[in-house]
Amino acid sequence: MIHPPAKLVRGMPILGPFAENWENVEKFQARPDDLLICTYPKSGTTWICEIVDQILAVNNAEGCKNAAIFERVPFLEYAVPNMISGTAALDQRASPRIIKTHLPVELLPKSFWDNKVKIIYVARNAKDVAVSYYHFYQMAIVHPEPGTWDEFLDSYIEGKVCFGPWSTHVKGWWQMAKKWDVLYLFYEDMLEDLTREIRKVVKFMGKDLSKELVEKIASLTSFKAMKENKNSNYTTVPSSVMDHSISPFMRKGVCGDWKNQFSVAQNEKFDKYYQREMADCDLSFRS
Repeated sequence: MIHPPAKLVRGMPILGPFAENWENVEKFQARPDDLLICTYPKSGTTWICEIVDQILAVNNAEGCKNAAIFERVPFLEYAVPNMISGTAALDQRASPRIIKTHLPVELLPKSFWDNKVKIIYVARNAKDVAVSYYHFYQMAIVHPEPGTWDEFLDSYIEGKVCFGPWSTHVKGWWQMAKKWDVLYLFYEDMLEDLTREIRKVVKFMGKDLSKELVEKIASLTSFKAMKENKNSNYTTVPSSVMDHSISPFMRKGVCGDWKNQFSVAQNEKFDKYYQREMADCDLSFRS
């Protein structure tokens, strides 16, 4: 299995195959009734995609059972050889569309702003993201070679991993949420009380669901339920793209797993980086 090197797009490292389709990403035409789900990688993306799709398909739950989540919620910048690109899949999709992206705020295609598209953003604490992203780099073959955990953590701190620095991403979208129609959620809040967070999403989407339906969606989108569901756990993806024998796509889904991975020295180094990066922002995370 050869890991293709990352490429730079407007200063941001991105997966090599994704860069080949960048022109189609930039000129992508959003529609006013689209709903965009945005996250930094490994921050609960699949989780929130499944929740939103369940809310949208409340009268058609069978639809959620018949297709994988990456088919129901196409990934805007996705492009690998011999598979349909995200932009092409979305162009064929009837409205209303749910769209997934990992793009930082400054690289989002202009048509999303022009069409005043609603956006849901999910952020997760930096340390758990680092650990999850490292395992993902190993199993998702389209990513560059991750190196050792120590090497990967240095790349992550330096913003040299795909989709750039975590801090720039979460801060950029946090500032945008103050002036745009962005629902900014936290992974740790979803772990703490999923029904409460689902109710926020339902309200943001302008829907009106009964307490029973919200609780049903919460049970269908629990980590355990999704890990066992082939339509949400990515096991239907070809092993040439994701090798589940290296690490499952859905690994633990917890808060605080970083304690099992970080050495004392790494943690001290990371805390210094974090304090420096986040000093200019009123965002706070639980880890």
